[in-house]
Amino acid sequence: MSAPDGSPVGAERSIGQLFASATAEMSALVHDEIALAKAQLRQDVKRGATSGGAFTAAGAVLLFSLPMLNFALAYGIHTWTDWNLALCFLLSFAANVLIALVLALIGLVFAKKAKKGKGPQRVAASVKESAGVLQKAKPHPRPARPELTELPRDRAPEAIEAVARSTS
Repeated sequence: MSAPDGSPVGAERSIGQLFASATAEMSALVHDEIALAKAQLRQDVKRGATSGGAFTAAGAVLLFSLPMLNFALAYGIHTWTDWNLALCFLLSFAANVLIALVLALIGLVFAKKAKKGKGPQRVAASVKESAGVLQKAKPHPRPARPELTELPRDRAPEAIEAVARSTS
C-alpha cells in the first residue's frame, strides 16, 4: 500500500513531499468545486430553458390554434346542440384560453424552480467551509529529539546539516 505520492504508508515523508501532496489535494479540491458549480448551473439553465419553452408553447398554441380550433369546435358544438352559432364560437375560444392557461401554469412552476436554484450559493458556501477548515488547520508540533539537543558543541553543525537535509 502506498500514499498518493507513491511513498510507502507509514514512512516519514519530507516537508517537500507533504507540501506537494497538500498542493495536489488542494488543486483536486478546487477542480471538484468548479465541476460542482458547473453541474449545478447546468441544472438551473435546463430548468430555465424548460420554463421558456413552456411559455413559448403556450403562446404558440394560443396564437396558431385559435382560428382553426375556433371554427372546428364552434361548428361541432352547433351540430351537436343546435345552439346559436355565436355562443358556440365563444365556447371554443374559452377552451383555447383554458389550454393556454394550463401551459402558462406549467411554465410558471418551472420558472419558480429555476429561480429557487441555489447552485452558485451552495458552491460558495462549500468553498467558504473548505477555506475555514484550511485556515484552522495547524501543523502538528514535532516532538523534540533529545539526541540532537544534547550533542556536544563540536558535533552540532553536522546534526543541523543532517536535519536540514532530511526536511528538504
